[in-house]
Amino acid sequence: MKTNMKSLVAAVSLSVGGVYGWGATGHQAVGYVAMQFLSPKALSFVQTSLGSTYSQSLGPAATWADEVKSSAAYAWSSELHWVDAEDNPPTSCSVSESRDCANGKCILTAIANYTTRVVDTGLSATQRQEALKFLDHFIGDIGQPLHVEAIKTGGNDISVKCSGSTSNLHSVWDSGLINKLISANYSNSVTTWANTLATRIKTGQYASLAASWISCSSTTAAATRRSMEEDVSGLLRPRAITPLKCPLIWAQDSNKLDCSFVFSYTTGTDLCTSSYYTNAVPIIETQIAKQGFRLAAWLNVLFDGATNLP
Repeated sequence: MKTNMKSLVAAVSLSVGGVYGWGATGHQAVGYVAMQFLSPKALSFVQTSLGSTYSQSLGPAATWADEVKSSAAYAWSSELHWVDAEDNPPTSCSVSESRDCANGKCILTAIANYTTRVVDTGLSATQRQEALKFLDHFIGDIGQPLHVEAIKTGGNDISVKCSGSTSNLHSVWDSGLINKLISANYSNSVTTWANTLATRIKTGQYASLAASWISCSSTTAAATRRSMEEDVSGLLRPRAITPLKCPLIWAQDSNKLDCSFVFSYTTGTDLCTSSYYTNAVPIIETQIAKQGFRLAAWLNVLFDGATNLP
């Protein structure tokens, strides 16, 4: 029987072995990638809003939403970090906002809410900064396959091994695989990793793919086709929190990985020292690059009126 992530909210603090999308390193990498693709007005807002506290960068600010969610003041935000896809991986994968976010409290509606707030000049600078930090984090979260999955509490209740230690599948995807990756390949430097991913987007192996990452179109249903500009303008024009196509497409994109790879391990295998790790690395790097690029495009549309990206 499935156990969804909402059950964790009423349990122990989520900060203790709980639900973290990518962990600090992954989230920071998303933010640092995004910084390299911001248009002038978006960049100016980010730098001014975040200020010296966050080195004027989405990188350091990306972990704030995880840091505060276990506090009493922000306990309400815990359930906004995911959407519980009630599907059946690896047999079938799908995300439906009406089915999986029926109470209106999930990462899909959170992105819509903070999109309107970050550009609302009637709010204080502090409130708009908070909205920016939530967007920074949630657009990263939605790229983590187990943040768009309900089964076994998004993998938190699946015991696995990573580098000889007992862990859970969610934690391995949050940080276990990433920590090994940046130690082995990037001298434990998140900025080195982010710069490498950004270079791949600009001139490397991701260059021919990047445009498709921000097209917000479904490969299975023409009715879901909508540009990022249309998504944002449609949301802001009535100043109402309405369903957005882009975050839903991103969630569905990540959710497909639950069927194609995430649950494909052999029980008892060490996921961080086997072929599972080798095969997971290109998936993780692509997801981090995607979400950084998408975050930049989203902010560019908000502040400059267009994605201004290839």
